[in-house]
Amino acid sequence: MFVMTIDQRGSRNDYDRVPELIRVLNRAISGLVLPFARTQGDELQGVTGDPGEAVKAALAALRVAQWSVGIGAGPVDEPLPASSPEARGPAFVLARQAVEAAKGGRRVLPPVAVRSAQADLARDCESALQLLATLRAERSSQGWEACDLMSQTGMTGRQAARRLGISPQALGDRLKAAHWHLDCQALRLSIRLMSVLDETIQA
Repeated sequence: MFVMTIDQRGSRNDYDRVPELIRVLNRAISGLVLPFARTQGDELQGVTGDPGEAVKAALAALRVAQWSVGIGAGPVDEPLPASSPEARGPAFVLARQAVEAAKGGRRVLPPVAVRSAQADLARDCESALQLLATLRAERSSQGWEACDLMSQTGMTGRQAARRLGISPQALGDRLKAAHWHLDCQALRLSIRLMSVLDETIQA
């Protein structure tokens, strides 16, 4: 299981963003074992058994620069309760360690951390997520618009260009500036590493 603990950064000088992110994640992430819910203060938590959805949730939170993301990969106590704040187990402890690591220190890298009993593999997952988040951090609004369209299943470059009202060449320029092709490779790497971590935990 992947337990995701996400904490709002600089909340003392900002409004409460937790309800908004809960709505976004519970709508965007499929197959949640436990939906995202507020745990304490400016923190929310959710549980998924799908490595790809864990990556997707982490990236959705990191897209808005106000969050620190911790992922704990491991077993959970069963039967699970109705909500994440009531749940227990090693993965929840690891998620707490992860979010504290993501929050701690003067980090140059994006605020995301992965913790597991398989420490080396978790570190590789963390590095892949940080690489992906770094690629996306300076993406322009136009770049996001182009990449979001290209991420839709079945959307071709010509269709995306038509939707944006620009030429295919202009779309290509936007995608190049947004590191779209490298982003796709880094995303596959992140999901693959998280899948290997999941398989290792279940073995």
